[in-house]
Amino acid sequence: MKILHYIDLVNEWTGKCISFLIIVLSLVIGYEVIARYILNAPTIWAHEASGMMFDTYIVLGGAYILSIRGHVNMDVVYNRLSRRQQALLDIITFWVFASFCVALIWTGWERAWYSLRIMEHSATTWGPPLYPIKMVLPIGAFLLLLQGIAKFARDIIILVKGERANEC
Repeated sequence: MKILHYIDLVNEWTGKCISFLIIVLSLVIGYEVIARYILNAPTIWAHEASGMMFDTYIVLGGAYILSIRGHVNMDVVYNRLSRRQQALLDIITFWVFASFCVALIWTGWERAWYSLRIMEHSATTWGPPLYPIKMVLPIGAFLLLLQGIAKFARDIIILVKGERANEC
């Protein structure tokens, strides 16, 4: 199924692109440390900007981590199961995962849309716009849900055929 391959590609591309944000984040934090403690001239923007970058990094990277099976699970129990049993457990728990993603998309979109409508800005001295960062949550949750659906489809294939679905 080519659609599963395309979902993987989108999330791989997003994850790899967003991974470079950690370099920018490190530079911003490094700059703030030097400015604050060596030059005695702290910035008004570095703390808030680093928080926004980290949020973006975490939220948009989640789907990629799911695609490479990097999320934490109960390995003590999970690894003792056969591949079919693991797939069955993943299928059963998919509905909790999907509900969580839908809730994040729904509430995230409501808040992001409201923020965009009022052109919301931070109440700090720097005062950056908040609507772009608030758009990250529904986008990231949507990508995570797509990747979860791809994993769900692969788990069904494993459950039915008893083989890996990597070529899908």
